[in-house]
Amino acid sequence: MGKEITSRSEDYSQWYIDLIKKADLAENSDVRGCMVIKPYGYSIWEKMQQALDKMFKDTGHVNAYFPLFVPKSMFEAEEKNAEGFAKECAIVTHYRLKTDPSAKGKLMVDPAAKLEEELVVRPTSEAIIWSTYKKWIQSYRDLPLLINQWANVVRWEMRTRLFLRTAEFLWQEGHTAHATAYEAIKETEQMLDVYAEFAETFMAMPVIKGKKSEGERFPGAIDTYCIEAMMQDGKALQAGTSHFLGQNFAKAFDVQFTSKEGKMELVWGTSWGVSTRLIGALIMAHSDDDGLVLPPKLAPIHVVIVPIFKNEAELLKISEQAEIIAKDLRQQGYSVKFDNRDTHKPGYKFAEYELKGVPVRIAIGPRDLENKTVEVARRDTKEKQLMKMEEVAANIPALLDDIQNNIYQKAFKFRTQMTTTVDSYEEFKKVLDEKGGFVSAHWDGTSETEAAIKEETKATIRCIPLDAAEEEGTCVYSGKPSSKRVLFARAY
Repeated sequence: MGKEITSRSEDYSQWYIDLIKKADLAENSDVRGCMVIKPYGYSIWEKMQQALDKMFKDTGHVNAYFPLFVPKSMFEAEEKNAEGFAKECAIVTHYRLKTDPSAKGKLMVDPAAKLEEELVVRPTSEAIIWSTYKKWIQSYRDLPLLINQWANVVRWEMRTRLFLRTAEFLWQEGHTAHATAYEAIKETEQMLDVYAEFAETFMAMPVIKGKKSEGERFPGAIDTYCIEAMMQDGKALQAGTSHFLGQNFAKAFDVQFTSKEGKMELVWGTSWGVSTRLIGALIMAHSDDDGLVLPPKLAPIHVVIVPIFKNEAELLKISEQAEIIAKDLRQQGYSVKFDNRDTHKPGYKFAEYELKGVPVRIAIGPRDLENKTVEVARRDTKEKQLMKMEEVAANIPALLDDIQNNIYQKAFKFRTQMTTTVDSYEEFKKVLDEKGGFVSAHWDGTSETEAAIKEETKATIRCIPLDAAEEEGTCVYSGKPSSKRVLFARAY
């Protein structure tokens, strides 16, 4: 099977695009900047959705759905939020088309169908949701309100890349309302922990939890918490954010409640979200030149069984044994594919499932039937072993757990190697240019220094780690006093 994937070392960006297309995850659509998520790619998103949705519900959240369109005046209500997203907004101005008399079969905007008020296609849903919360919240008894929605949003990006940055993308966005600042902050921190647990437990992707600098905060937030991951090319990727909104949106939409003491008070809010960008993170964190490397917990297919046969009689005998193994594994909750196609040779199938990142491949041939063994290959290390046929179904769960753990440990070791502590600006620039990765450095806390470093090096403050220890030092750029280190990196 000719995979024709550009190697990572040759051109990482092209390797990423080649892999997405060859593994049948997604493709560019006829709409500029948008993508078609193909069934195999969407099945990975479904696995992510299912895991996250359970985690949300286990922490007391419920799902709802809010409109795609936001009246422009409503969108403008929270000034910082509106300004922050203004350049990415798509706007609906008319509600009807009509036949163009100058060209048969062509349509034109009907001037008579101009909307009284323009509608913003949601880039995020704070405005429409907080305008709704005003109707739902009157008393402290109505709080907390813990709501999530699974939806699509539109951000008119100029430079797009499949999964990482597209004009339309799928995500979830949580929006919660609370009676006190303390409760809202605890919610913000809790959801950051949920994202970190998901990234590490399901995606096998180690992350660093931290706070964003003021210059990197979500527009309209008091504080933005984030999880940051390291990709194999030494660039960072923001994998999830959780925002403490304070009372900014409550003020903008006049969302008040009567407290236990009978006083009218403004509600405290949060919002948090992850998107299909996580599929991009999954690809870039683990995959290799032969294709995807998927952690078992998110793999659409856990085990593929490939028969090796010369004729129908051999296939029939192999199929009987393969179905027994497949049934045993499915009863344990695993997804199994038995590829009995006679249109492709075993070598083609091996390459195909390697490309798609299926964690475990079982090969069964006539000799295996005689010996009552099967060949078991793992995708992460390419190692093969013979297993007794009657023990396969019992051994696979432990093997899948080992693969999941191994993928995580490999990524963790890489991140450790790609994290460098520096104390001078010269060293800072040298590490960025020659090594990449996270650079731990002192920063004086000013937006001027942050902007200057970004302008000169294209590196941004990825986060101020939550576990950063107090450490007296001097800013690598300005030489001014600093009390803790922050993480810089070039990023997606």
